[in-house]
Amino acid sequence: MTEAGFNVHATAIVVGKTGLLFSGPSGWGKSMLAFTCMTEARRLGLFTALVADDQVLLSREAGAVIATCPPSIIGLIELRGTGIVRQDHIPRAVMHYAVLPGSATGEDRVPPEGEMVSLAAGFSLPALRLLTGVSSPLAILMAKVPDIGR
Repeated sequence: MTEAGFNVHATAIVVGKTGLLFSGPSGWGKSMLAFTCMTEARRLGLFTALVADDQVLLSREAGAVIATCPPSIIGLIELRGTGIVRQDHIPRAVMHYAVLPGSATGEDRVPPEGEMVSLAAGFSLPALRLLTGVSSPLAILMAKVPDIGR
């Protein structure tokens, strides 16, 4: 049974069989981080695809969070300062983690273990924190969760 969904400002990709939802404030670099992760995955010989950029439609099926893309932007990702580019894409995927902005200073620089993020009522995912501008975001995510990409 599918639960009604909603539209979130995020970028959704798949690396291997792992769904990653990049969520955060406008200008954080969600699209560029997701694109860089897909580029890294390809170099590693891993399957990767875009699900949606900028607008991600989320729903629930059998307890899983499912991401899909509005028809008008299928296969497109905006790389700020460069423009809109076409990427290999899939129509839908289960999302396993929410990738959120990290902090380099203060008490927040080491996020709590087991952190969950609520995307809306009844929609939550385990959170992974990532700084923008890192050169190998996928390597960092894989260091935290070795199953990413498998």
